[in-house]
Amino acid sequence: MKILVTTLGETLGDFISMTLNLGYSNGILITLLFFLIILTIQLFQRKYIPIIYWLVIIGTTTLGTEISDFIDRTLHFGYALGTLLLVNCLFFTLSLWYKKYKNLEVYPIADKHKEIYYWVTILFSNSLGTAFGDFLSDNIGLSYLTGAMVTGMVIIVVVLLHYYSKLNHIALFWIAFIFTRPFGATLGDFLTKPHSKGGLDLGTSVASIISVIIMFILIFISSKQDKRKLEKQ
Repeated sequence: MKILVTTLGETLGDFISMTLNLGYSNGILITLLFFLIILTIQLFQRKYIPIIYWLVIIGTTTLGTEISDFIDRTLHFGYALGTLLLVNCLFFTLSLWYKKYKNLEVYPIADKHKEIYYWVTILFSNSLGTAFGDFLSDNIGLSYLTGAMVTGMVIIVVVLLHYYSKLNHIALFWIAFIFTRPFGATLGDFLTKPHSKGGLDLGTSVASIISVIIMFILIFISSKQDKRKLEKQ
């Protein structure tokens, strides 16, 4: 679901800034407003509500796309420097989180301040993922599909380490979580970019609609499964 949401964030972010030709600055304003509204709703919830939670994730991925593109293209930092800047922002947030709570555990999160750290970290990780995905394709020269395969392999390795090693599960979680974003970003570009650039040329609108439909189907299935587990308890 996280991979699908990151793909949606890439295609939807590009749809707002490029297809609608609103630009990255306006894209940031639009996606920031959505993110703040849905995050406020999330912070006032006393229990996990899948649709709200995943809408906040969508908000971070879409806003992250706009932030990354604004830094890399509007401010002309470039993908390498933009990636480095966002890496520092991510680790600075994680260090503040660890300094306050002495851990980086994400479950359970009952403290509102800790939850804010969680969402800020996710926002930076999703912004970083977009910049790093673009770095793989534009600076290193990997095709979008190859970039997706490289980042996808990192996730697979982390999954294997989770099940077959004794490495710290929290560190593995954050590595996998962070790498879902460049995977989704390169996969989103592969779906939307023209054939001449190695993409499938589905367009940002079609790719976004397909991702939204699949996403809500998965949220519905997940909600049903959670409900069954609660009933058994």
